[in-house]
Amino acid sequence: MKLTSLQKLIDLKGKTAIVTGGALGIGFGIAYRLAEAGANVVVADINEDAGRKAAQELNNNEWQSMFVKVDVSNEKDVQSAVDLVVKTFGSIDILVNNAGIYPIISVIQMTSSDFEKILNVNLKSVFLFTKAVAEVMINKGKGGKIINITSIDALHPSSVGLAVYDASKHGLWGFTKNTALELAPHNIQVNAIAPGGIATPGTGAGKPVTPEMEAILKKFLEKIPMKRMGEPDEIGKTALFLASDLSSYMTGSQIVVDGGVLLS
Repeated sequence: MKLTSLQKLIDLKGKTAIVTGGALGIGFGIAYRLAEAGANVVVADINEDAGRKAAQELNNNEWQSMFVKVDVSNEKDVQSAVDLVVKTFGSIDILVNNAGIYPIISVIQMTSSDFEKILNVNLKSVFLFTKAVAEVMINKGKGGKIINITSIDALHPSSVGLAVYDASKHGLWGFTKNTALELAPHNIQVNAIAPGGIATPGTGAGKPVTPEMEAILKKFLEKIPMKRMGEPDEIGKTALFLASDLSSYMTGSQIVVDGGVLLS
């Protein structure tokens, strides 16, 4: 059997990827690695300033990128974004559902609007983008890759105050497995990445942004065998693996990238 060279395995030239929440943190770490591998990368984010800056940074490296402003929980916004990407690049080959929020609110203090917002951004958005993009992939007949960013909280709770976040991530893991079954006949692979503690703007990039977050991070760090937070690029490299032919026989899987914290 003739083996494909490593260079060709990770070559994404001619492919188009959408990364939701791609402006900052984990999302930008993923967008960077996919663009570096040759993909046309669409930064889909509600943060217009950061999103344009992210796309420009990728373009400055002579990679192909564009920014699309989108409320990932709004069906019309999502469909318009997908239509624009297809009109611009002709197809969509990779979807990374990364956008998410994680407000720390106890169940007792949480309002119905808090509950709905977390589920809308973390779970409904994945349904909306997966449905719209899968239809494009099926119509084009070339297969595709869908990567969902879950969390170690999809497997085990990390902190009090994240009950609804945890519910959304458990739901996303279940959604990942079932859509993998549904889309496999169309050569569309659906997998997930479960990050542990990652140094992002949401966590103060390793420097806690609030006393509450500081207390959570201090306790969390004590549990990590590798004794450090992860970097966005460490999720980016994992996403590149799942987006490339390196993962050609994987679907319905979840890769944990957590410095070993679940071991504790």
